[in-house]
Amino acid sequence: MKVEGYLFLGCALFFGASDLVYWNLSHDPTGTTALALSVGLAFLSGFYILFTGRRLPIRPEDDPQGEIYQGTGEVGFFSPHSWWPLFVGLAGALAALGLAVGWWLFLIGCLAVILSLIGFVFEYYRGHYAH
Repeated sequence: MKVEGYLFLGCALFFGASDLVYWNLSHDPTGTTALALSVGLAFLSGFYILFTGRRLPIRPEDDPQGEIYQGTGEVGFFSPHSWWPLFVGLAGALAALGLAVGWWLFLIGCLAVILSLIGFVFEYYRGHYAH
């Protein structure tokens, strides 16, 4: 994971240099703040990847002598069919519509988002598909 971490840290350095040049040439506080936030985001991402990469075993992608067969196997569990993403999206749209219409609709939308997210997260914790 070193390559990914150093890539993000390189982006943070680039954004930092771009931020200094942008501020000196334009004196625009909005763009300077946006670039500064980009520096922070890239630095935090790179630091986290390097920090966790040291605690994990070496991946086949990181091994220069690695073979293709070392990366085979089960990647994870992916739901074959689920209606919950649709409900989460509709509830999010209702909450966003509530920002334009009124706070009462926004609160109903937030409640719908919370309930649909609970259904989405705990979809496979009971019934026929329980793990």
